[in-house]
Amino acid sequence: MSELVGYKSILVALVLTGLFVAEHYLPAVNVPNTGMLRGRIVKNLSLWIINSLASPVIILPITFYAVHYGVSYGIGWRSDHQENWVFILFDLLILDLWIYWWHRANHRIAFLWRFHRVHHLDQWLDVTSSVRFHFGELVLSALVRAVVISCLGIPIISVIIFEALVLVNTGFHHSNVKIPKRIEEVLSRVIVTPSIHWVHHHVVQSDTDSNYGALFSFWDRLFGSRSKSQRTSDMEIGLKGCADMRFLELVTSPFRRG
Repeated sequence: MSELVGYKSILVALVLTGLFVAEHYLPAVNVPNTGMLRGRIVKNLSLWIINSLASPVIILPITFYAVHYGVSYGIGWRSDHQENWVFILFDLLILDLWIYWWHRANHRIAFLWRFHRVHHLDQWLDVTSSVRFHFGELVLSALVRAVVISCLGIPIISVIIFEALVLVNTGFHHSNVKIPKRIEEVLSRVIVTPSIHWVHHHVVQSDTDSNYGALFSFWDRLFGSRSKSQRTSDMEIGLKGCADMRFLELVTSPFRRG
């Protein structure tokens, strides 16, 4: 189990690093202010470090317990088919459907939004935006996901594969990598691409409250949350009327009034 987690971490790190390099040599949109870019990268990576430290002591134990409980005491519908690829594909769909609705809830429920807005306060998008999350959001997400895992008896292999795919694709659809239009059009029919997710970070509220998909793009079409807006080179990123905060302010903001 620990080996699988290690392989997942190496794979994700290699892909995100490759995207980070690629977007600096082949940007889809020119960076408006390189000074701003350097400062926010440090801030985003600092949030990622906190999350990396919290993961092995909080998030992983929650996940492992949920898997153990679900496999041992869950509804038992899978019996001996834990690693059957048909079942794993079903798990991926279920977990991605869950994360779609969880993301949507983060925009609709005020308490959850206090944590999730830390991600949306970023005023530019690149690969580092994909790791810019408040640790509180990740803990809450792990707790809610644990219920899904336990109830459906989802095995650890499915969880690890899903996490790897989501982390890689999250890095991809936040990235500023230039992709041939035709290729992105084909990919966007199945997975979330930069042209889809950048609209989600547009300062226009109706766009911010749309395009919730993490891995598969068809959930937004199915549930009517796909924005009709198109990504443009001058699209303003962030939250309307809200400036980004300093690192410590971001960490403490969900716990402050106002």
